[in-house]
Amino acid sequence: MADPPALKPVRIWLVGFGTVGRWLARALDSQAERLALSYGIDVTVVGLANRRGGFIYDANGLDLASVLEPASGGGSITEHPGVRRWPSTLEGLRATEADLLVEVTSSPSSDGEPGVAHMREALERGVPVVTSNKWPVALHGVELAERARSQGIAFRAESTVMSGTPVLSTLVDGLAGTVPIALRGVLNATVNFVLTRMAAGLSYDEALAEAQRAGLAERDPSADVEGHDAVAKVMILSALVFGRQLRRDQVARRGVTDLDRAEIDRAASSGARLRHVATLEFAEPDGIGEVTARVQPELVGRTIRWPASTGRPTPSCFRPARSARSRSSDRAPGRSLPGKVCSATSSPSRDRALASPARASGRG
Repeated sequence: MADPPALKPVRIWLVGFGTVGRWLARALDSQAERLALSYGIDVTVVGLANRRGGFIYDANGLDLASVLEPASGGGSITEHPGVRRWPSTLEGLRATEADLLVEVTSSPSSDGEPGVAHMREALERGVPVVTSNKWPVALHGVELAERARSQGIAFRAESTVMSGTPVLSTLVDGLAGTVPIALRGVLNATVNFVLTRMAAGLSYDEALAEAQRAGLAERDPSADVEGHDAVAKVMILSALVFGRQLRRDQVARRGVTDLDRAEIDRAASSGARLRHVATLEFAEPDGIGEVTARVQPELVGRTIRWPASTGRPTPSCFRPARSARSRSSDRAPGRSLPGKVCSATSSPSRDRALASPARASGRG
């Protein structure tokens, strides 16, 4: 009987050790055997970093269970014995080796740092990057994708938009034979839940409190309910799907904090529903020409199957150019693709923006 094939080593720098980073570390630790059997890889975290503890490294792989125990109790990663240490993540990255950077730090909307610097360092060294860090990709997505492309390596930011739903890979890879023009949909689960509960009769404060109890809203929900999270996602979609880098001030924004009962009742009486809709559209294919980018409450016809009570976000429609050609082998050469690829077909005559437009003063 032949020996099983050797496992391919995958050494990871895990940068960011908050909620997401610790969850990933637990998953890698508990699923190591399954990853080896299913994918033939031996995953080890060799470098680990957070803002408070700096960067620690063990070329043979860190004992994740031993690192997680003190960290979960508020301890520092520097308490881990037998490791090399650097005071900053960049120093640690520059002094060590890995096969993959997983970047999950908290990087603010002002400049996306320190995440941008970490990703640039890895990409410049030919190390692929996987990230759930929104603002670095929102602010510098085109640049980061081009750095990866020039090195012939992967840059994956799937969970920056709609968590684990494979939106980016579907639009970039699965629909590679299309020429994109527009996207429209609901991108924030928290706001979707709040609007659904308000339509059922709750006040905004009651609906938000319920979302927080359900774990859908943060203690400080402003990024969601004021629309900043959806703005970041629109910018990411623009950068990675259309190849067009947007500034925050190019995305008009209206949140839901100022919605009153009259607007909710008006939606119900018209036979429609309020949804916080993200729209991204360009005058010409492939992100060329004038851009229309906004996130705002809109009236949506009930025939459109956007989720109601679950709070899940969903893309509504991806519109490619009508002249796009399919690369699929089961289509005749030169045959045009349909004009829209949708999870729900929207009708402009039925979907109307609320009377009050996005406010200039409320833009990100």
